[in-house]
Amino acid sequence: MEKTLKEILNLNRKYTNYGQVASYIPELKNAKRDDLGICIIDKDNNIYKAGNCDTKFTIQSISKPIVLAMALMDNDWSYVFSKVGMEPSGDPFNSIMKLETNDSKKPSNPMINAGAIVTTSLIKGASVEEKEERMLKFFRKLANNDTLDINYEVYKSEKTTGDRNRAMAYLLKNDGFVQGNVEEILDLYFKQCSIEVDVVDLARIGINLAMYGVNIENNERLLSERVSRMVKTFMITCGMYDSSGEFAIKVGIPAKSGVGGGIMASVPNSMGIGVYGPALDKKGNSIAGVKVLEELSHRYKLNIF
Repeated sequence: MEKTLKEILNLNRKYTNYGQVASYIPELKNAKRDDLGICIIDKDNNIYKAGNCDTKFTIQSISKPIVLAMALMDNDWSYVFSKVGMEPSGDPFNSIMKLETNDSKKPSNPMINAGAIVTTSLIKGASVEEKEERMLKFFRKLANNDTLDINYEVYKSEKTTGDRNRAMAYLLKNDGFVQGNVEEILDLYFKQCSIEVDVVDLARIGINLAMYGVNIENNERLLSERVSRMVKTFMITCGMYDSSGEFAIKVGIPAKSGVGGGIMASVPNSMGIGVYGPALDKKGNSIAGVKVLEELSHRYKLNIF
């Protein structure tokens, strides 16, 4: 398997030349454009790696399905979806337009920034510190990595330049979709996006979702089967920004990307996949990472449809 992974990486490394690292968050500009790595963990806990598999990067929007799972576990699901929708938006992940033009003014789904700010606001805790502690603990359990932590340089960079997210959050507050202190909610949102991972962490999260919330190492149930299904459904319909339809056709597995260059994929009852390639296409997805997943899906017939 690792020989095949190296071959797939080598075949698709050329695509890194066609993308650019994210620059709207200044700290992300430090990534190396030609980095490319992958890790697969299967249901028997076999681990296969190739390329830049030890490189650390921030999770960014891959945090969104994880925080959605927390919101669904902390609240009645009908309440969650009274605050955020279930449909693809067809707009860029940071679009603010439909918060004004939609009749409901509700964010389209939890995988875009506006929807993710809502789900972050639904995390339970008596204080900001307790919410952060609970969030980090949940990420660490899903990744089976007690050392996961926030990259505070990226966090500060996001907080300093996050005016668009700030505008969204105040609109959401004005229209009743978030309650509480907006700056505290945003602070937690910026921190969740700044959690530092590698492709092994992403693959571990992916396999735990693939096995419907059961940790394959110790058989601990981390989230319910129902929540796991909901999360993976959002990943397949909305997880790759406004390229989600094309990705579903060409790759056909639940996945979530982030502008840090990561992609976390989850093949039900089979495997978790973590990919890293910080050169992004115009939609915000890892350009070579998507190509790697296309080839992997084709070779191993991973498409779930």
